[in-house]
Amino acid sequence: MEEFHPTKYKLRCVATGRIFEDDGLVLEDKQCNSPSMIRTEYDVKHIDVRGDEYGIYKFCDWLPVRRMLKGSSAPVTYRSTNLAKHLGLGNLYITLNGYFPEKGCRMSTCSFKETEAYSVCGRFDETGGHVLVVASAGNTARAFAKVCSENNIPLLLSVPEDNLDALWFEEPLNDCVKLIAVQKGGDYFDAIHLSNVVLRSKRFVAEGGAKNIARRDGMGTTVLSAATFIGRIPDYYFQAVGSGTGAIAAWEAANRLAEDGRFGENHMRLMVAQNAPFVPMYDAWRAGSRHMLSYDDHRARRDAGIIDAKVLSNRKPPYGITGGLFDALTESGGDFFVSTNAALRKAAKLFEQLEGIDIHPAAAVAVDALMQAVNGGKVEKNATIMLNITGCGEKLYKHDKHIWYLKPSIVFPLTASEDEIRSKTEALFA
Repeated sequence: MEEFHPTKYKLRCVATGRIFEDDGLVLEDKQCNSPSMIRTEYDVKHIDVRGDEYGIYKFCDWLPVRRMLKGSSAPVTYRSTNLAKHLGLGNLYITLNGYFPEKGCRMSTCSFKETEAYSVCGRFDETGGHVLVVASAGNTARAFAKVCSENNIPLLLSVPEDNLDALWFEEPLNDCVKLIAVQKGGDYFDAIHLSNVVLRSKRFVAEGGAKNIARRDGMGTTVLSAATFIGRIPDYYFQAVGSGTGAIAAWEAANRLAEDGRFGENHMRLMVAQNAPFVPMYDAWRAGSRHMLSYDDHRARRDAGIIDAKVLSNRKPPYGITGGLFDALTESGGDFFVSTNAALRKAAKLFEQLEGIDIHPAAAVAVDALMQAVNGGKVEKNATIMLNITGCGEKLYKHDKHIWYLKPSIVFPLTASEDEIRSKTEALFA
């Protein structure tokens, strides 16, 4: 591979348009008086896609990274034959994120969260002595744990105890990765609360979730994969959403591709879905509201416990923030769907039967949304459609392997005091 030079870019506040420099940790424009996303503006306007040996960094022209880390794999796009025929579609393209060597896809965590982790950690400078903090419902934690373990980057994960089965690995992790959890009955929002308490210590820094430009631009490589394979920006983009970050990233990537000029204009409609009964963003969108509707904590935890796609259970998503999902859906003329557990299970079986690989429940939600859109006449049969399979191949990957699970160093009760949380967590990195 050629020598890598850090990507050149600046940051722009979506709300005000102010342009400023990145320091590798910034998550927002401190001079902006209202909640707003920031976006990267790259010096390179015409992307030069490298070879597959670069992994995710084949798209490094549009990733805000200062270095390439080992072990990455890029999303892979192919034209569907079997599922397309089943649905009567002429131009269905599937973008795989996961483990399917037959198609050239080799993400060992079997999730597109790897696209986030390799980009975020490629931007993060751990030499400052900080510990990166990531709150997750499962897949994101697994991806960051893998990347940080393999590249010796200090990491603190905060995950609900009910979701610990998502933290599986082929071998034990580097001791630089630590895990805390919130007791059974707690959800993703409770895990975020734990991480927020820890972040009051100067030793720790927030990964930042949707506000992290590297996370979104990493996830946006799914659309870069599709558009560079197809030769144009898709007409429709299907994905399940928990925070909506992936869909926001997809819209931003499509806008960059339109500015490039070689992939057509951006008319890509975002077609997103949630898993019932946990559908807070769907409810807000259907109500025409930029703001999330009231959602009782007890009911939210109950609903999060019911859904198969646990990774979609974010109670405080970046929905109404300027540049968030509401804006992306509005600007793209998008639509919102709901999938039940029964429907997503049926969709998962159909996909595995027709396309030859097992998929995660969240990916099955996207497949079901596509089926609903086709049956409801919401997509044209000859439209160019991108289906983002955000996780696949876990069953295949685990088939002949002994799996190791990361155990929490501390499980905090929901009633734990802030002093207890902070002091016990700081001691893990003493």
